[in-house]
Amino acid sequence: MSLGTGIRLADLIAAICFILALRGLTGPKTARYGNLLGAGGMALAVSITFATNGLHHFLLIAIAMLVGTAIAVPAARLVKMTAMPQMVAAFNGVGGGAAALIALSKFVTAPTGKLAVYQVVEVLLGVVIGCVSFSGSCIAFAKLQELMTGRAITYPGQQVWNAIVGAGILGLAITLCLSSTSWLIVIVLALALIFGVAFVLPIGGADVPVLISLLNSFTGLAVAASGFVLHSVVLVVAGTLVGASGTLLTQKMSQAMGRSLPNILFSAFGSVITATGGAEGDTTRSVRSASAEDVAILLAYANKVIIVPGYGLAVAQAQHTIRELADLLESRGVEVIYAIHPVAGRMPGHMNVLLAEANVPYEQLKEMDEANPEFQSADVALVVGANDVVNPAAKNNPDSPIYGMPILAVDEARNIVFMKRSMRPGFAGIDNELLFDPKTTMLFGDAKDSLTKVVAAVKAL
Repeated sequence: MSLGTGIRLADLIAAICFILALRGLTGPKTARYGNLLGAGGMALAVSITFATNGLHHFLLIAIAMLVGTAIAVPAARLVKMTAMPQMVAAFNGVGGGAAALIALSKFVTAPTGKLAVYQVVEVLLGVVIGCVSFSGSCIAFAKLQELMTGRAITYPGQQVWNAIVGAGILGLAITLCLSSTSWLIVIVLALALIFGVAFVLPIGGADVPVLISLLNSFTGLAVAASGFVLHSVVLVVAGTLVGASGTLLTQKMSQAMGRSLPNILFSAFGSVITATGGAEGDTTRSVRSASAEDVAILLAYANKVIIVPGYGLAVAQAQHTIRELADLLESRGVEVIYAIHPVAGRMPGHMNVLLAEANVPYEQLKEMDEANPEFQSADVALVVGANDVVNPAAKNNPDSPIYGMPILAVDEARNIVFMKRSMRPGFAGIDNELLFDPKTTMLFGDAKDSLTKVVAAVKAL
């Protein structure tokens, strides 16, 4: 078998690995194997690259790989679950930037006027989409890492400005295709970076996870374009898979929030806090609070408890404590399940991964459609750190900005225990009507501290 045939066969095997890896990631039981399969496919793809004719500077490539490994491995191992979304944004931005640089290098090294129009189009797609993904991901990272405000940033004439920049990129791209003015690519690159920043600034913190998913699909398209530039089947397949899956995930997340993608991208949702009590929420209405001992009694003598985890659980790193509480309740004959909203936390599957870290049995995790009918028969719904995803205003108040968003039907439980640091509103910036429900009992404080006290109180019963 010739070297060329061997490379094509390895390309095919790597592509199959990527496809099967994506299939494996659709379920928690096969996710680990899917991830390993994808990593194996990528290792094979890298090996193929070293075997390709015409490759030079092996030492520089090896050094770059070592540097990347030295950065990525500690970052992935040490990252907190609460910081996972911004790590995804950072790595996604790096991928988009790399795709842009690959496309740009092809254009720069080609003899002037020797690239066909279709080749220039491939380069432009890689540069523009990759740069938008890179700069946009940098701003998304800064928002999630709180290096800048997470609220939507708007200014007069914003959409007009974005349209002008977009038209400028398109005009220069057409000019570049029709002429040999190679220096125009630098202006296109700069405008694409600016457009990425301008595109992300008006998107508020609650919508940034959707944005990251969309930017991830952009990176996939940029990688696919780079694959065409380099005539790499593996890059085309991998980029197409990332682009398609990112697009589908973006669509699913939009549906879970009850909003269209254009509304998420262009409405500056959450830019203003509309809670009647300001930053601390409504202070004109009273709420019912209780001690950890009171909550322990309510939980311990219930027949069925539904736990609703949210971002506050992740921030407090209380997943192991909530598992301990659930085990205690089950030992007393209480039925315990977990209700998971699709966009709870800051990324899809955030709560699933968080609870899996504490070895919570997957069978106890119920997605929203499966969990909602259970609330009517629940004695207690224990909400830990969730907010907007349980707000009844989404189905009761047509004037609410989250009206129409599918939510967990926590308000249908016989009793509700809400663990929260304060009365501050969630990402949407609006009061949660559930807090003022007569059935709701508030337990204020850090989720881990509060749960630890409840666990101790249950043990003392």
